[in-house]
Amino acid sequence: MPALDAFDIRILTLLQHDSTLSMTALSARVGRSASPCWRRIQRLREEGYIKAEVAILDRSKLGYPLKIFAQLKMRQGDDSERAAFNRAAENIPEVLECCTVFGGFDVLLVILAPDMHWYEMFCFSTLLKLPGVQDLRSIVTTAETKCTTIMPLSAGAPTGYDSIPLAAGRGASSCSARVRRSSSR
Repeated sequence: MPALDAFDIRILTLLQHDSTLSMTALSARVGRSASPCWRRIQRLREEGYIKAEVAILDRSKLGYPLKIFAQLKMRQGDDSERAAFNRAAENIPEVLECCTVFGGFDVLLVILAPDMHWYEMFCFSTLLKLPGVQDLRSIVTTAETKCTTIMPLSAGAPTGYDSIPLAAGRGASSCSARVRRSSSR
């Protein structure tokens, strides 16, 4: 896999802020013509640097004002039990993220909930019934001061990319539910 050069970094940075940029607008901001820019984007997709292009939704407006971090302690199960847990977690729409972690707990889930009563019922009817779950602790957020999908891409890139001008109201600056996944456009 070839290393990313400054143009790759510039393209990825711009797309993180606004993936709806037309090829004409993107190529103008990158400083290359549309054809080479399009080929680079295709290569970045094929090599897996671009996994998906999504719309960031306002979770509160859609009825999910609570963001909860559920810490799960798992039994010392075998690989098949862990695989069953992973499959089950993937099929729960309210679970946005599922991560294996070190420390006092084994799994961290990021969950969207409409209210605390719903979450309480969800814990008993769903989370505590997942394969291998032994214990559950929850952290309910009261305010979200930062949530972004924009990764820092400054390593090995020329400086100055942190000041890319964005159109008003554009860019992935707050987290919510993701909607459309595509591997190509």
